[in-house]
Amino acid sequence: MQFPTVTGSNLQRSKLTLPQDFQGELNLVLIAFQQWQQTQVDTWIPFARQLEETHPGVRYYELPTIQQLNVLARTFINEGMRAGLPDPVVRERTITLYLDKDEFRQALQLPHEDHIYVLLLDRQGQVLWRAEGDFTPEKGESLAEQLQMWREDEAE
Repeated sequence: MQFPTVTGSNLQRSKLTLPQDFQGELNLVLIAFQQWQQTQVDTWIPFARQLEETHPGVRYYELPTIQQLNVLARTFINEGMRAGLPDPVVRERTITLYLDKDEFRQALQLPHEDHIYVLLLDRQGQVLWRAEGDFTPEKGESLAEQLQMWREDEAE
């Protein structure tokens, strides 16, 4: 499965085209569809930071995914999020997508918006692993195993 080509802006106000503008060899993307899902995203952040420290080439990103809106509404939402996130690294890695959510979910076979989705992508945007909802040790172990398999494949 391939991550679709989409455009968005990070909270540093840089326009990006994904997946090509992801910076990692492997990219962990945390996709949220509702504001309340930030609490689910936050359960993944300590593990995502740990992965970056222990696996060179891994980067994580938060992708708030919102239905298409006019420029004024987008600016209001982005500046509100920006004001709440003073850390420039977090701002750089939070990329808001304003798009047709149904089409986006279909492309990634995400059946609903009830929870967040966590995807591991290679540099080309190929989905290598996926999970749904809050972080759990079992999901973390599964992701770590996938990273190890990918590293072994790359070494061959």
